Amino acid sequence: MSQSQSDILAGLSLGKVTAYADKYDASLLQAVPRSLGRDDIGINTTVLPFIGQDIWHGYELSWLNAKGKPMVALATFVVPYDSENLIESKSFKLYLNSFNQSRFTDLSKVYKHLHTDLSACAGKPVKVSLHNVNEIMAFQPTWIPGRCIDELDIEVNQYQYDASLLQVQPDADVVDERVHSHLLKSNCLITSQPDWASVYIHYRGKAIDHEGLLRYLISFRGHNEFHEQCVERIFSDIWTRCQPSFLAVYARYTRRGGLDINPWRASAPYTPPAIRLSRQ
Repeated sequence: MSQSQSDILAGLSLGKVTAYADKYDASLLQAVPRSLGRDDIGINTTVLPFIGQDIWHGYELSWLNAKGKPMVALATFVVPYDSENLIESKSFKLYLNSFNQSRFTDLSKVYKHLHTDLSACAGKPVKVSLHNVNEIMAFQPTWIPGRCIDELDIEVNQYQYDASLLQVQPDADVVDERVHSHLLKSNCLITSQPDWASVYIHYRGKAIDHEGLLRYLISFRGHNEFHEQCVERIFSDIWTRCQPSFLAVYARYTRRGGLDINPWRASAPYTPPAIRLSRQ
């Protein structure tokens, strides 16, 4: 870890005892330059090898109306992959909490603050959608497409990140394949708290060895990195080692502090499947 990276991470509220503000305060948001993680992975930050989004869902958004009556909503926030910064998750939670005892004359004022503040933190426009808590269709659990490779009866002894576990099958045919696993677990870069996810992989190219892929995903179990960086690392490793003609990687993380993070990256324009997990 470089000195500049250490200095930036040391300045975050993550991993520190923090007072919870209940009055609106945009300054609570903290940005982490995406370049820090991408440099470590070896991604060319000038010409990125992927496109994508970081899709957040907020379950604990509340504020007061003009008469002081509490209001509640669900929220979806979409941060573009090429924004200068990712939004640090604890600061995001503290920021949303700061709405709790703040009065807003109407919903449009809440929306405007969220859009303006999050876009300023990310360094690029962030899409904000607010949902009535009775709106259930967008939050219904769904299946993940493709084969679940968790059923493979493999022996595992590697729990530290190891990209060498990835390989294509000997004499592999070219396939268009969708696979997924619920066994992705990594740890917060700063606190080492566990981050749990299901990961969906869609690729076209020589068939990837499923046992090696599953062992590779399990090898993140002792790895410390932010959610967004893990997805970019998985994308980069498969893209480099297996050389598909097309690749999409989509991780659905379980919620923490009223937020879940769901980054996806793809090598070409792509509409990811509508996924929502029972664990979310």
